[in-house]
Amino acid sequence: MDQIKIGKFIASCRKEKGMTQAYLAEKLGISDRAVSKWETGKSLPDTGIMLELCELLNINVNELLSGEKIMTETYNKKAEENLLQMRKEVEEKDRQLLSLEILIGVPATVAGIVLCFVASFVEMSTALRIILIVFAMLIIFTFAFIAVGIEQKAGYYECQKCHDRHVPTYWQTNLAIHKGRTRYMKCPVCGEWSWQKKYLTKERSDDTPVKIIR
Repeated sequence: MDQIKIGKFIASCRKEKGMTQAYLAEKLGISDRAVSKWETGKSLPDTGIMLELCELLNINVNELLSGEKIMTETYNKKAEENLLQMRKEVEEKDRQLLSLEILIGVPATVAGIVLCFVASFVEMSTALRIILIVFAMLIIFTFAFIAVGIEQKAGYYECQKCHDRHVPTYWQTNLAIHKGRTRYMKCPVCGEWSWQKKYLTKERSDDTPVKIIR
């Protein structure tokens, strides 16, 4: 999405309605600083208030996301372009989340292993040895739980029986036997157990290769 273009469009529509940033913010129940960030292209309106914002500015969501008024004959094309762009942005955010999972999980695991190694082979008091081992376990398990939470929220798992793609609960993901990001879970649609692979996209199409995260 072109945030600068969208911001200028919001500002233009607001001024056409004779509204100040403070008035628009009050109507939406947000701060005028948030409106200012939209109009300067620093952020986009939250999806939860987009419809209300569009009603106040007398535009539709498609026009808001396009950053311009749309003629009837090009409306469907613009809607499709905006939908594809939003899907790409969601996919990219999920990709970044999965990268964050690695950045968190790997260093934490290494740190925990190093502490366990030190506690096992370096001469020290029994009390200190126990403290180091407990601390190492806390690091490993705490960051493991965080990493699983990140993985659970990013993308979808595909059932190998009915091929439905879904987002399991945190505990279903956490307790499942896994090989990397492939987890053995029960499908909420067909009820069958299978090794479910992680995908970034909700649906697969015949002309688009499935993006698998290994």
